[in-house]
Amino acid sequence: MTSQLLYMKRILFFVLIAIVFTACNNNNSNSNNSEPVNNGIKPPVTLGIQILDMYPHDTTSFTEGLECRDTVLYESSGLKGKSKLSKIALRSGKALRQLDLAKEYFGEGITILNGKIYQLTWQEHKCFVYDFKTFDKIGEFNYEGEGWGMTNDGKHLIMDNGNNNLYFRDPETFKIVNTIGVIDNNGPLDSINELEFVDGFIYANIWMTNYIVKIDPVSGQVVAKADLTDLINRYVPSTLPAETDGSYPNGICYDHINNQFYITGKLWPKIFVVRFF
Repeated sequence: MTSQLLYMKRILFFVLIAIVFTACNNNNSNSNNSEPVNNGIKPPVTLGIQILDMYPHDTTSFTEGLECRDTVLYESSGLKGKSKLSKIALRSGKALRQLDLAKEYFGEGITILNGKIYQLTWQEHKCFVYDFKTFDKIGEFNYEGEGWGMTNDGKHLIMDNGNNNLYFRDPETFKIVNTIGVIDNNGPLDSINELEFVDGFIYANIWMTNYIVKIDPVSGQVVAKADLTDLINRYVPSTLPAETDGSYPNGICYDHINNQFYITGKLWPKIFVVRFF
Protein backbone atom coordinates (compact mmCIF):
# COMPACT_ATOMS: atom_id res chain seq x y z
CA MET A 1 0.00 0.00 0.00
CA THR A 2 2.85 2.31 0.90
CA SER A 3 4.64 1.70 -2.43
CA GLN A 4 1.41 2.41 -4.35
CA LEU A 5 0.93 5.68 -2.45
CA LEU A 6 4.52 6.71 -3.21
CA TYR A 7 3.99 5.89 -6.88
CA MET A 8 0.84 8.03 -7.02
CA LYS A 9 2.63 10.96 -5.35
CA ARG A 10 5.40 10.81 -7.95
CA ILE A 11 2.85 10.88 -10.77
CA LEU A 12 1.04 13.83 -9.16
CA PHE A 13 4.36 15.67 -8.79
CA PHE A 14 5.21 15.39 -12.49
CA VAL A 15 1.66 16.38 -13.48
CA LEU A 16 1.93 19.55 -11.39
CA ILE A 17 5.32 20.35 -12.97
CA ALA A 18 3.79 20.03 -16.44
CA ILE A 19 0.85 22.29 -15.50
CA VAL A 20 3.13 25.01 -14.12
CA PHE A 21 5.40 24.85 -17.21
CA THR A 22 2.43 25.17 -19.57
CA ALA A 23 1.00 28.10 -17.59
CA CYS A 24 4.33 29.95 -17.75
CA ASN A 25 4.52 29.49 -21.50
CA ASN A 26 0.96 30.76 -21.93
CA ASN A 27 1.72 33.83 -19.81
CA ASN A 28 4.78 34.62 -21.90
CA SER A 29 2.81 34.20 -25.11
CA ASN A 30 0.01 36.49 -23.90
CA SER A 31 2.54 39.08 -22.81
CA ASN A 32 4.15 39.13 -26.24
CA ASN A 33 0.79 39.46 -28.00
CA SER A 34 -0.17 42.45 -25.88
CA GLU A 35 2.93 44.42 -26.78
CA PRO A 36 2.59 47.25 -29.33
CA VAL A 37 3.84 46.84 -32.88
CA ASN A 38 7.63 47.11 -32.99
CA ASN A 39 8.91 47.48 -36.53
CA GLY A 40 12.18 49.11 -35.54
CA ILE A 41 10.93 52.61 -36.41
CA LYS A 42 11.07 55.28 -33.74
CA PRO A 43 7.81 57.06 -32.86
CA PRO A 44 7.56 60.45 -34.61
CA VAL A 45 8.70 63.53 -32.74
CA THR A 46 5.85 65.75 -31.52
CA LEU A 47 5.83 69.18 -33.18
CA GLY A 48 4.69 72.25 -31.29
CA ILE A 49 2.55 74.83 -33.09
CA GLN A 50 3.04 78.60 -32.80
CA ILE A 51 0.14 80.64 -34.19
CA LEU A 52 1.51 83.85 -35.70
CA ASP A 53 -1.60 85.28 -37.32
CA MET A 54 -4.90 84.38 -38.94
CA TYR A 55 -6.80 85.60 -41.98
CA PRO A 56 -10.34 85.12 -43.34
CA HIS A 57 -11.14 82.03 -45.40
CA ASP A 58 -14.11 81.35 -47.67
CA THR A 59 -16.48 79.17 -45.63
CA THR A 60 -17.98 77.71 -48.81
CA SER A 61 -14.59 76.37 -49.90
CA PHE A 62 -14.22 72.61 -49.40
CA THR A 63 -10.44 72.91 -49.41
CA GLU A 64 -8.55 70.14 -51.20
CA GLY A 65 -5.28 71.83 -52.11
CA LEU A 66 -3.40 74.98 -51.10
CA GLU A 67 -0.35 76.74 -52.57
CA CYS A 68 1.19 80.16 -52.00
CA ARG A 69 3.39 82.62 -53.83
CA ASP A 70 4.34 85.70 -51.80
CA THR A 71 1.08 86.90 -50.19
CA VAL A 72 -1.15 85.22 -52.75
CA LEU A 73 -2.79 81.83 -52.20
CA TYR A 74 -3.90 79.30 -54.79
CA GLU A 75 -6.67 77.01 -53.62
CA SER A 76 -8.47 74.00 -55.06
CA SER A 77 -11.97 73.38 -53.72
CA GLY A 78 -13.94 70.16 -54.01
CA LEU A 79 -17.54 68.88 -54.23
CA LYS A 80 -19.29 68.30 -57.53
CA GLY A 81 -20.96 71.44 -58.82
CA LYS A 82 -18.85 73.57 -56.44
CA SER A 83 -15.28 72.68 -57.43
CA LYS A 84 -13.02 75.55 -58.43
CA LEU A 85 -9.48 76.83 -58.68
CA SER A 86 -8.96 80.21 -57.03
CA LYS A 87 -6.25 82.85 -56.69
CA ILE A 88 -6.78 84.57 -53.34
CA ALA A 89 -5.42 87.65 -51.59
CA LEU A 90 -4.12 86.32 -48.29
CA ARG A 91 -5.04 89.16 -45.95
CA SER A 92 -8.54 89.86 -47.28
CA GLY A 93 -9.52 86.37 -48.38
CA LYS A 94 -10.90 87.88 -51.60
CA ALA A 95 -10.71 85.91 -54.84
CA LEU A 96 -8.51 87.64 -57.42
CA ARG A 97 -9.23 85.04 -60.09
CA GLN A 98 -11.48 81.99 -60.16
CA LEU A 99 -12.01 79.07 -62.51
CA ASP A 100 -15.08 76.89 -61.95
CA LEU A 101 -14.75 73.23 -62.88
CA ALA A 102 -17.45 71.48 -64.90
CA LYS A 103 -20.12 70.11 -62.57
CA GLU A 104 -19.10 66.48 -63.16
CA TYR A 105 -15.65 67.04 -61.61
CA PHE A 106 -14.66 66.96 -57.94
CA GLY A 107 -11.52 69.10 -57.59
CA GLU A 108 -8.64 67.79 -55.48
CA GLY A 109 -4.99 68.60 -54.74
CA ILE A 110 -2.90 71.16 -56.65
CA THR A 111 0.74 72.02 -57.11
CA ILE A 112 2.68 74.67 -59.06
CA LEU A 113 5.72 73.71 -61.14
CA ASN A 114 7.48 75.33 -64.10
CA GLY A 115 4.82 77.99 -64.67
CA LYS A 116 1.98 75.47 -64.57
CA ILE A 117 -0.74 74.62 -62.08
CA TYR A 118 -1.62 70.93 -61.85
CA GLN A 119 -5.03 70.04 -60.39
CA LEU A 120 -6.21 66.52 -59.56
CA THR A 121 -9.79 65.26 -59.56
CA TRP A 122 -11.13 62.77 -57.05
CA GLN A 123 -12.69 59.88 -58.99
CA GLU A 124 -12.72 61.25 -62.53
CA HIS A 125 -9.13 60.12 -63.32
CA LYS A 126 -8.16 63.55 -64.69
CA CYS A 127 -5.32 65.92 -63.89
CA PHE A 128 -5.87 69.34 -65.43
CA VAL A 129 -2.93 71.59 -66.32
CA TYR A 130 -3.31 75.39 -66.37
CA ASP A 131 -1.12 78.34 -67.20
CA PHE A 132 -0.01 79.77 -63.86
CA LYS A 133 -0.69 83.40 -64.78
CA THR A 134 -3.89 83.17 -66.80
CA PHE A 135 -5.58 79.95 -65.53
CA ASP A 136 -6.01 78.96 -69.18
CA LYS A 137 -6.20 75.19 -69.51
CA ILE A 138 -3.16 73.99 -71.48
CA GLY A 139 -3.35 70.22 -71.00
CA GLU A 140 -4.65 67.25 -69.09
CA PHE A 141 -3.55 63.75 -68.09
CA ASN A 142 -5.41 60.55 -67.32
CA TYR A 143 -4.47 58.29 -64.41
CA GLU A 144 -5.76 55.20 -62.64
CA GLY A 145 -7.30 55.29 -59.18
CA GLU A 146 -8.39 58.28 -57.14
CA GLY A 147 -6.64 61.63 -56.83
CA TRP A 148 -6.22 63.19 -53.37
CA GLY A 149 -3.21 65.39 -52.57
CA MET A 150 -0.33 66.68 -54.69
CA THR A 151 2.96 68.54 -54.32
CA ASN A 152 6.34 68.55 -56.08
CA ASP A 153 10.03 68.40 -55.23
CA GLY A 154 11.11 70.72 -58.04
CA LYS A 155 11.57 67.81 -60.42
CA HIS A 156 8.69 65.39 -59.98
CA LEU A 157 5.02 65.72 -59.17
CA ILE A 158 4.17 63.81 -55.99
CA MET A 159 0.59 62.63 -55.44
CA ASP A 160 -1.39 60.27 -53.25
CA ASN A 161 -4.72 58.53 -53.56
CA GLY A 162 -5.79 57.89 -49.97
CA ASN A 163 -3.67 54.84 -49.21
CA ASN A 164 -0.16 54.90 -47.75
CA ASN A 165 1.70 55.43 -51.03
CA LEU A 166 3.33 58.51 -52.51
CA TYR A 167 3.57 58.40 -56.30
CA PHE A 168 6.36 60.37 -58.00
CA ARG A 169 5.33 61.33 -61.55
CA ASP A 170 7.04 62.87 -64.55
CA PRO A 171 5.46 66.35 -65.00
CA GLU A 172 5.64 66.07 -68.79
CA THR A 173 4.03 62.63 -69.16
CA PHE A 174 2.44 61.99 -65.75
CA LYS A 175 3.99 58.53 -65.74
CA ILE A 176 4.91 57.06 -62.36
CA VAL A 177 8.69 56.98 -61.90
CA ASN A 178 8.79 55.93 -58.24
CA THR A 179 6.48 54.82 -55.43
CA ILE A 180 7.25 55.21 -51.73
CA GLY A 181 5.17 53.65 -48.95
CA VAL A 182 4.63 55.86 -45.89
CA ILE A 183 5.15 54.14 -42.54
CA ASP A 184 5.43 55.02 -38.86
CA ASN A 185 6.11 52.98 -35.73
CA ASN A 186 2.62 51.47 -35.95
CA GLY A 187 2.95 50.31 -39.55
CA PRO A 188 1.74 51.68 -42.92
CA LEU A 189 0.01 55.06 -42.59
CA ASP A 190 -3.14 55.32 -44.71
CA SER A 191 -5.41 58.26 -45.61
CA ILE A 192 -2.60 60.62 -46.61
CA ASN A 193 -4.27 63.68 -48.11
CA GLU A 194 -3.08 67.23 -48.83
CA LEU A 195 0.70 67.49 -49.35
CA GLU A 196 3.41 70.16 -49.17
CA PHE A 197 7.13 69.68 -49.92
CA VAL A 198 9.34 71.77 -47.61
CA ASP A 199 13.13 71.61 -47.27
CA GLY A 200 13.44 67.98 -48.28
CA PHE A 201 10.41 66.70 -46.36
CA ILE A 202 6.73 66.25 -47.16
CA TYR A 203 4.08 67.60 -44.78
CA ALA A 204 0.72 65.86 -45.07
CA ASN A 205 -2.76 66.08 -43.62
CA ILE A 206 -4.17 62.72 -42.55
CA TRP A 207 -7.82 62.54 -43.62
CA MET A 208 -10.44 62.45 -40.86
CA THR A 209 -7.87 63.33 -38.19
CA ASN A 210 -6.40 66.54 -36.77
CA TYR A 211 -2.84 65.49 -37.57
CA ILE A 212 -0.18 66.86 -39.88
CA VAL A 213 2.76 64.50 -40.35
CA LYS A 214 6.28 65.17 -41.61
CA ILE A 215 7.51 62.47 -43.99
CA ASP A 216 10.99 61.58 -45.23
CA PRO A 217 10.32 61.11 -48.98
CA VAL A 218 13.32 58.81 -49.40
CA SER A 219 12.47 56.24 -46.71
CA GLY A 220 8.76 56.99 -46.37
CA GLN A 221 9.18 57.21 -42.60
CA VAL A 222 7.08 59.64 -40.56
CA VAL A 223 9.64 61.60 -38.54
CA ALA A 224 7.39 64.16 -36.82
CA LYS A 225 3.74 64.84 -36.11
CA ALA A 226 1.64 67.90 -35.18
CA ASP A 227 -1.77 67.75 -33.51
CA LEU A 228 -4.12 70.60 -34.50
CA THR A 229 -6.80 69.70 -31.93
CA ASP A 230 -6.07 72.61 -29.59
CA LEU A 231 -6.04 75.11 -32.47
CA ILE A 232 -9.36 73.74 -33.72
CA ASN A 233 -10.98 73.82 -30.28
CA ARG A 234 -9.91 77.43 -29.78
CA TYR A 235 -10.58 78.97 -33.17
CA VAL A 236 -12.73 76.75 -35.39
CA PRO A 237 -16.47 76.96 -34.59
CA SER A 238 -18.11 73.82 -33.24
CA THR A 239 -20.94 74.59 -35.67
CA LEU A 240 -18.87 72.85 -38.35
CA PRO A 241 -20.02 69.22 -37.97
CA ALA A 242 -17.07 67.25 -39.29
CA GLU A 243 -18.99 63.99 -39.28
CA THR A 244 -21.50 65.25 -41.81
CA ASP A 245 -19.71 68.01 -43.70
CA GLY A 246 -16.17 66.63 -43.66
CA SER A 247 -14.76 69.86 -42.26
CA TYR A 248 -11.43 68.40 -41.23
CA PRO A 249 -8.03 70.10 -41.53
CA ASN A 250 -6.95 70.04 -45.17
CA GLY A 251 -4.69 72.66 -46.65
CA ILE A 252 -0.96 73.24 -46.11
CA CYS A 253 1.35 75.62 -47.93
CA TYR A 254 4.72 77.07 -47.06
CA ASP A 255 5.94 80.65 -47.36
CA HIS A 256 9.68 80.29 -48.05
CA ILE A 257 10.33 84.02 -47.72
CA ASN A 258 8.90 84.35 -44.21
CA ASN A 259 9.57 80.77 -43.08
CA GLN A 260 5.97 80.09 -42.09
CA PHE A 261 3.10 77.78 -42.97
CA TYR A 262 -0.47 78.62 -43.93
CA ILE A 263 -2.96 75.97 -42.85
CA THR A 264 -6.73 75.70 -43.10
CA GLY A 265 -9.50 73.14 -43.45
CA LYS A 266 -12.62 72.30 -45.38
CA LEU A 267 -15.25 75.03 -44.82
CA TRP A 268 -13.10 76.72 -42.17
CA PRO A 269 -13.56 80.47 -41.56
CA LYS A 270 -9.83 81.09 -41.00
CA ILE A 271 -6.44 80.49 -42.54
CA PHE A 272 -3.79 80.22 -39.83
CA VAL A 273 -0.21 81.41 -40.11
CA VAL A 274 1.92 79.03 -38.04
CA ARG A 275 5.40 77.79 -37.35
CA PHE A 276 6.18 74.28 -36.16
CA PHE A 277 8.85 73.76 -33.52
